[in-house]
Amino acid sequence: MNEMSKVNEAGNRPQPKAGVLDIAAYVPGKSKGSHGKTVHKLSSNETPLGTSATVSPAVDHVIRNLELYPDGAATELREAIGDIYGLNPDRIICGAGSDEVLSMLANAYLAPGDEAIYSEHGFLVYDIAIRAAGATPVVAPETDLSTDVDAILERVTDRTKMVFIANPNNPTGTYLPYEEVKRLHESLPAHVLLVLDAAYGEYVRRNDYESGIELAATSENVFMTRTFSKIYGLANLRVGWGFGPAHIIDALNRIRGPFNMSGVAIAAGIAAVRDRDFVAKSVDHNEKWLPWVTNELEEIGLKVTPSVGNFVLVHFPDQDGQRAKDADAYLLERGCVLRMVGNYGLPNAIRMTIGSEEANRTVVAHLRDFLTNR
Repeated sequence: MNEMSKVNEAGNRPQPKAGVLDIAAYVPGKSKGSHGKTVHKLSSNETPLGTSATVSPAVDHVIRNLELYPDGAATELREAIGDIYGLNPDRIICGAGSDEVLSMLANAYLAPGDEAIYSEHGFLVYDIAIRAAGATPVVAPETDLSTDVDAILERVTDRTKMVFIANPNNPTGTYLPYEEVKRLHESLPAHVLLVLDAAYGEYVRRNDYESGIELAATSENVFMTRTFSKIYGLANLRVGWGFGPAHIIDALNRIRGPFNMSGVAIAAGIAAVRDRDFVAKSVDHNEKWLPWVTNELEEIGLKVTPSVGNFVLVHFPDQDGQRAKDADAYLLERGCVLRMVGNYGLPNAIRMTIGSEEANRTVVAHLRDFLTNR
């Protein structure tokens, strides 16, 4: 078929709006090794501890009544989140993962001709959400793989309507101290919405960190998003939430799907968020193995970006990414599934989730062998 025929054929069928086909589809981390089964999946920053034992009994009654619609407003889940975090439930919105909340924000506040800023190695969903809304993404360079407030501010124009900050950032694991977040907010025009994505906030143990709750509670143009996919272990059920000013919640509820969360997800979220012992156990596990993995990898000659999340970014000593690709293939052959991050502009790095003791020790041992034998 020649090019003219292709054009004519395309003209005879529905076409997506301008910009949709320019979006690079999100590619999740691999789930299987090259031998066909998962042994140690450390590609998606999932918790190695499963989920709270209270979740299964909490969802049983919902499973027995699948013919009934869920509560569209997720009232009990919002109330549970409010109880735990000391927030007004009326200023909370829930969604199918924080990804949905981020997309709702973009759809509600961005239009063609608008711009939205995110950092150089920021979460890929920001770019997708911005473009899907018809707006233009603007990328601010980072300094030492960390969000650079001045670089963001330099790119603010009359067309800027939103700034996305992942704090901590994925895939780098770095974070922006609260004073820098406040400086960014104070320097933004009042009509620009600052979105603070704290998907990994529960893992951070730094005195100068704040997830965004304080600014979202006291400002008219700050919104915080969170997820149950990481520390709570509910990635499969897609549970996320956001907190911010009442006027933003009102706008999001006007475009939110009427039943955007399943009853099973709501019930699981309620149980998970109330089990503080499970969260503490998860934090303790990460506090033990994050420094261990970092130190062990550095000792075998790899560079590791200091991380405050439940993952590390591991750099290999080449610029074209071939060494990282070879290491990834070597690990896959041995049942260890990590995440290449070339699509984040980091072709010579691999991201590794902090897994179980066995998984952590196995990956380190295989990488030691890889570096020795190659």
